[in-house]
Amino acid sequence: MSDRTNVITFLGNPLTLTGTPVKVGDQAPAFTVLSNGLDPVSVLDLPAKVKVLVAVPSLDTPVCDVETRRFNQEAAGLGDEVAVAVISMDLPFAQGRWCGAAGIDQVTTYSDHRDADFGTKYGLLVKELRLLTRAVLVVDSANVVRYLQVVPEITHEPDYAAALAVVKSLV
Repeated sequence: MSDRTNVITFLGNPLTLTGTPVKVGDQAPAFTVLSNGLDPVSVLDLPAKVKVLVAVPSLDTPVCDVETRRFNQEAAGLGDEVAVAVISMDLPFAQGRWCGAAGIDQVTTYSDHRDADFGTKYGLLVKELRLLTRAVLVVDSANVVRYLQVVPEITHEPDYAAALAVVKSLV
């Protein structure tokens, strides 16, 4: 595991990412997170052809709220061959409550709070905060990373159009 600096900021202040970073072309590392029902889930084992992995710091923040709602809206038009997973360090109970209140029904939220398995295996864990940084990955049917954006400023939204263009090219 390694630490990386000068990759992300929060309100302009530099933070440290810890874990093993992945890059486009890498085999996506297997990882386990918790469902809202506290069941361990290996997201890469989902039957969908393409997986969109959306890492957010917390669903209870304004930018994460907007981002998750946007991916929920976009997922409605992507079909059954695409699974969109939003992963945060929020507790599964809080994720379930938030999804119910926000009407989220096209993406699935997962919690990395217990082991930080996703965060460390993808190099997306913010060392100072023990939260995930904002990132979007697109993984193909062979579990190869085809797109990765680590958003440089955590308070900014990702490039939805770029991620969705890669998704559509793989379906």
